[in-house]
Amino acid sequence: MRFLVTGAAGFIGSHLCDRLLAEGHEVIAVDNLLTGSMANLEHLEGRQGFRFILHDVCEPLTIEEPLDGVFHLASPASPKDYMEHPIETLDVGSLGTRRMLELARQHGAGFLLTSTSECYGDPLVHPQPESYWGNVNPVGPRSCYDEAKRFAEALTMAYRRVYGLRTSIARIFNTYGPRMKLDDGRVVPTFLDQALRGAPLTVYGDGSQTRSFCYVSDMIEGLWRLWLSGEPGPINLGNPVELSVLEFARKILELTGSSSPIQFLPLPQDDPRRRQPDITKARQLLGWEPRVSLEEGLRETIAWFRRLTAVKV
Repeated sequence: MRFLVTGAAGFIGSHLCDRLLAEGHEVIAVDNLLTGSMANLEHLEGRQGFRFILHDVCEPLTIEEPLDGVFHLASPASPKDYMEHPIETLDVGSLGTRRMLELARQHGAGFLLTSTSECYGDPLVHPQPESYWGNVNPVGPRSCYDEAKRFAEALTMAYRRVYGLRTSIARIFNTYGPRMKLDDGRVVPTFLDQALRGAPLTVYGDGSQTRSFCYVSDMIEGLWRLWLSGEPGPINLGNPVELSVLEFARKILELTGSSSPIQFLPLPQDDPRRRQPDITKARQLLGWEPRVSLEEGLRETIAWFRRLTAVKV
């Protein structure tokens, strides 16, 4: 089959390209490099069945070859990135999603949207099932991302209902692994960057807020199974093992052997207090659950960050 992947030069997008090629499919990778990096795709240059197009999906895109599927991952995804680019984030969630849905419709292709656990906002239900409608501040500093993804979900479902398009929606929870940016702003690369430099690990609030972390290979497996299943979703993809941010900081210090102190800072506005996926639907409908332990995944990620920082030095 031939797939188009938007946001292909991003962290998850580049790993998805690897998986699709490994499965024997062709990949047309699209990215405007606003937050993605060609370094994530350089190992695929010249690879048979792979083509990269530098393009903003908010602009019209014509693909001459037949397409079997569109994976729409394009969007700034870290708070640092979407707060720096709020309008672009809203554009890609709305107009960009519309253009990619139209492209899928023109080709009679399937469409998979990567949405986000941010659709649940600062949740009042825990853990979060897909049936929970969320507690989102529509005018807060994170709203550009939250509402862009919520609108993208609504648009995807509208195309399914009106045109009968084969669509799937994945709600991705915290994912980590190689190819994350050092300056990403999310907790995993931030803590690893600080620990490897011997800088204080910055924990916001008292660190009691919780997160769950899914290794990237598990996430890619979930996305691929969702595509194969044809389930419309939304379906939560994430690791249900929950731990506090303070516990996570201590785990990073243990695995890196860093002597960095922990520094407590004020909690940002609308920062979720608890975040944990209910993956009952993924288990039942996809036969999927994470298999990589936090320690195993962190060791792989730490090794990658060590190599990255060594190259930069």
